[in-house]
Amino acid sequence: MSKKIRVGVVDDHEMFRAGVIAAVSNAPDIEVVGQAGDVENSIDMISQTKPDVVLLDVHVPGGNGGGGAEILTRSKQLSPDSTYLALSVSDSAEDVGAVIRAGARGYVTKAIHPNELISSIHQVRDGYAVFSPQLAGFVLQAFQGTSTSSSGDLTSTSVSGSEPNLYDDEELNSLSEREQEVMRLIARGYTYKEVAAELFISIKTVESHMSKVLHKLQLSNRSQLTRWAAQRKIV
Repeated sequence: MSKKIRVGVVDDHEMFRAGVIAAVSNAPDIEVVGQAGDVENSIDMISQTKPDVVLLDVHVPGGNGGGGAEILTRSKQLSPDSTYLALSVSDSAEDVGAVIRAGARGYVTKAIHPNELISSIHQVRDGYAVFSPQLAGFVLQAFQGTSTSSSGDLTSTSVSGSEPNLYDDEELNSLSEREQEVMRLIARGYTYKEVAAELFISIKTVESHMSKVLHKLQLSNRSQLTRWAAQRKIV
């Protein structure tokens, strides 16, 4: 038998983490060797278990506030052979850019099917870059013309043409991190119930966030929100 792929799982939502572990453990050639829910414990786990692949959430509490990108940066020397695959509900330009520049091999959203997640683990272990379909176009655009340093890390990004600069979008930046997560899921067609399940919050909380989003963006309904998000290519 071939050697099993040793996987570490990093996510601050315990129920989601347990679901991921159960899903990937169904693969006969994958073994989950560690899990953690904050920055410091994640770094300790990676250092001690040295996984082949780390499934890494972007927004993880603790440390210096850098989340998944901080975990990746601080763990490189402790486990140099580990490969990182970001697994997050967020598909924002800032989040994708942060972990890719830190050295992640791929980025998939939590809407991914378990079988596709297992396939993605195999691919990044084998040296391929993996991105969710809804992110592929953005990644190609956002990192077009990216220069590479001598260490092989992505060091800069430039987007040419008239496309909006998401980092300088005042309307987008007026939304809190959670409001942006809710906004993106709603704009992609998720129901309030599906958003609540995805983010582990109540439906009433989703409704509250959505109300604030529409108010801040001066929009009337989700159809207008979908068009607003599509114009910025953030869905």
